[in-house]
Amino acid sequence: MYFLGAGPGALDLLTVRAQRILQEVDLILYADSLVSPEIARLAKPGADVLGSASLTLEEIVALMVGAARAGKLVARVHSGDPSIYGAIHEQAAALRAAGVTYEVVPGVSSLFAAAATLGVELTVPGVTQTVIVTRAEGRTLVPEREALRSLAAHRATIALFLSVGMMEKVVGQLMEGGYPASTPVAVVYRASWPDQQTVVGTLSEIAPRVGKTKIDRQAIVLVGDALGSLLGEETGAASQLYSSSFSHGYREGK
Repeated sequence: MYFLGAGPGALDLLTVRAQRILQEVDLILYADSLVSPEIARLAKPGADVLGSASLTLEEIVALMVGAARAGKLVARVHSGDPSIYGAIHEQAAALRAAGVTYEVVPGVSSLFAAAATLGVELTVPGVTQTVIVTRAEGRTLVPEREALRSLAAHRATIALFLSVGMMEKVVGQLMEGGYPASTPVAVVYRASWPDQQTVVGTLSEIAPRVGKTKIDRQAIVLVGDALGSLLGEETGAASQLYSSSFSHGYREGK
């Protein structure tokens, strides 16, 4: 039994391990609201490929446990990497309770696909060395100690999942917490998919710009001065790693 990260969307961003497993299992149960249906092309002849968008947790677990107890190999496929907003926690608990062992296969997160799309580094020397991965509070509650206005006080790079539909709320809380109105922001919709879209602006500009699009889900919101190049601002220092004056285990500094 595998929990498998399908990556951000493009089929060729599957890991080699994930592709091999998909070609071997008897049941592929995939989150069809977020994962490309093209993964069905990788299934071996006779394998069952089922979408899970309309299923409840109990129904998903029953399918996985039933197949596993019948001696079948199962791949439960989630978008991106299963460890970030993958909803595998409760499924894994149910499998453990049923005595079914599993392995988690990591995938390329949409966060990193978004950064790659923008051509930026999220940790720029002299600007920030921290990336905060979080979400705005909506139907899923967020602990008060992790409120956006509190996290904003760090002025680090913030990556927001599941939040693009609340941009005005997000902007308000980030500015209340300490980000200036001029802070660069990028919204990347469906990174690596054929219909990928990018919206860039400052914190004060981004909500109305996103509002002019149809983007209300499946997007990563990136905030912070590390994104300055997107607005024509080249900030930060060069990494010490390649400096001629910096010594390390492979090179003596001059």
